[in-house]
Amino acid sequence: MVIAGAVLDIVVRHARAEAPAECCGLLIGSAGHIVDAVRSSNLSPDPHRYLIDPEAHFSARRAARARGLSVVGFYHSHPHSAAAPSATDAAEATYPDHLYLIVGLGGGEADARLFRFDQRNFVPIEFVTES
Repeated sequence: MVIAGAVLDIVVRHARAEAPAECCGLLIGSAGHIVDAVRSSNLSPDPHRYLIDPEAHFSARRAARARGLSVVGFYHSHPHSAAAPSATDAAEATYPDHLYLIVGLGGGEADARLFRFDQRNFVPIEFVTES
């Protein structure tokens, strides 16, 4: 998987800006490439969870389609812990075969990890960044 460097910058900046609450958004791309990230408001009243705004979700899908792309996944942050899926993440994941990028800020430095949800588990996906 290839992720544009600018995408990681957008997601990490969003995570830091929203801390100590979780941030969330959508990943835009095509097979094998993530080329954009779209911020969403976090509608969850609990700062330790996330809920993507449905309006942002639909808007991102329409805009991606107009560019010949699609929503390939989602991102969120773990402001106080590692970039690993939590039990809540697994229980609430509803888009099988989509990508889930998690940014952990618990160690001070931002750590980004990518996963694919296979209907039961989060499977780690290796990625490289490109300029």
